[in-house]
Amino acid sequence: MLNYYKTVNNRIEEIKEYEEGCWVNCISPDDDEVQFLLDFFNIPPELLRSALDEEESAHIDSEDGTTLIIIDVPVVEKVSKNITYSTMPIGIIFTDKNVITVSLRENTILSEFSEGVVRNVMTNYKTHFVLHIMLRMATKYLQYLKQIDKISNRIERELRQSAKNKELNQLLDIEKSLVYFSSSLKSDEITLEKIMRGRYIKLYDEDQDLLEDVLIEIKQAVDMSATHLNILTSTMDVFASIISNNLNTIMKIQASLTLLVSIPTVISGIYGMNIIGGLPFDGVWWFPVVLSVVTMVILYFILKRKDMF
Repeated sequence: MLNYYKTVNNRIEEIKEYEEGCWVNCISPDDDEVQFLLDFFNIPPELLRSALDEEESAHIDSEDGTTLIIIDVPVVEKVSKNITYSTMPIGIIFTDKNVITVSLRENTILSEFSEGVVRNVMTNYKTHFVLHIMLRMATKYLQYLKQIDKISNRIERELRQSAKNKELNQLLDIEKSLVYFSSSLKSDEITLEKIMRGRYIKLYDEDQDLLEDVLIEIKQAVDMSATHLNILTSTMDVFASIISNNLNTIMKIQASLTLLVSIPTVISGIYGMNIIGGLPFDGVWWFPVVLSVVTMVILYFILKRKDMF
């Protein structure tokens, strides 16, 4: 899908046809649209191929006067009843007269620009426009990290009451999301630092300030993701220890109960044998019962004293 957008009255609006200085947004392009991009905008095939690679990590590259920036943006999805967080690459291509964004599927960040949610952004100022996309990306990271923190706190409270596989699986999903975020944020940070050197994209004074704001937000997101990941890892280790300790306690109590229950069986088995000379009180029917009860009571207090119950 290929769409064109342009800033009109400080608001990004969709236009029907291509214009110089417009923003070209390409989502999951088919073969004809890919060929159109290659021919009309004279994009090197290697750069467009990288932009369409789902496994591509954040980086910046330039070839024949065309610059490609790939950034990893956060994505939130609902799987069954759970919310999962991950990342996906977005390709941003600088041509002589336009900015082209390429992504394999819809994402919140570009949708907010195409729907006109973000104002005072000029599509004809290419660097200014791209830096605002990156600023929105950094803001989304921080927003999702706050959501992850709230979800992990809720699950932790539930685990304190009852440790179930459902909550543990949710914590595992959150841990995976934080790993994705941490890795992508570090790649984005390196890419932004390369842009800041000014070797790939010409930066004006106002662009420098905006880029510094983006870097500050990204660094804050890097610190937050690392902190949350460390806390979550420690929490998982603590709950694993608690579950292991509870299992040991249950096994200890089960072994003690088994020992107590086996006493009547042992005593009745002994008194049921034919032994030469007989056993004490062999003719008294209730004696094995009393002996079993007394032995169980004595053994119970011994085990209780050794903290087996």
